[in-house]
Amino acid sequence: MSPRCLMVDVDGVVVHAPDGRRWDADIEADLGISPQALQEKFFRAHFHDIVHGRADLFDRLAPALAEFAPHVTAQALVDYWFEKDGRLNHALLEALAPWRAAGYALHLATVQEHHRARHLWEKLALKARFDAIHYAADLGCAKPDPAFWAAVQQRTGYAPADLLLIDDSPRNVESARAAGWAAVLWDGTETLDEVLGKAAVRL
Repeated sequence: MSPRCLMVDVDGVVVHAPDGRRWDADIEADLGISPQALQEKFFRAHFHDIVHGRADLFDRLAPALAEFAPHVTAQALVDYWFEKDGRLNHALLEALAPWRAAGYALHLATVQEHHRARHLWEKLALKARFDAIHYAADLGCAKPDPAFWAAVQQRTGYAPADLLLIDDSPRNVESARAAGWAAVLWDGTETLDEVLGKAAVRL
């Protein structure tokens, strides 16, 4: 049975870094924030709770910044982060459009917290390209936890055989396959049709 819905990852797939540089590569020069301190004192300490929907981004970021970068507001950092980490892969988006026109549902399946998910959907207008977004903070679980795939299935009503994941993480691809989904690995070196062809899915 051919899948009816393409579930597309965001970071590393729909959003990418064509130059290979991280979003925080220039953050010390631009904002005076040590990327190491940001990772240690915010992302490692708090982001697991935030991305699983157990804490709000701003509620954890503001006091963290007060410790290691008091000269930067939480809003200023978030604005910088979302802009720098928001380069859309327009070639992929254009390649996906004919699949949607042919009747496939296009959904996003991603590990995000609430604010960035809203930014991606609304400000970057991915809602014009996709039919729905399913993200970790909203579901309370994250890839590659099997609970993530089960939650998406329950929300959408699709059976596992209806779903095909496009993801840049081998762990996520393997986990989705274990849940009964079709899944293909995206590394940016092949066209969408070539990648989907590996799962014997063609327009």
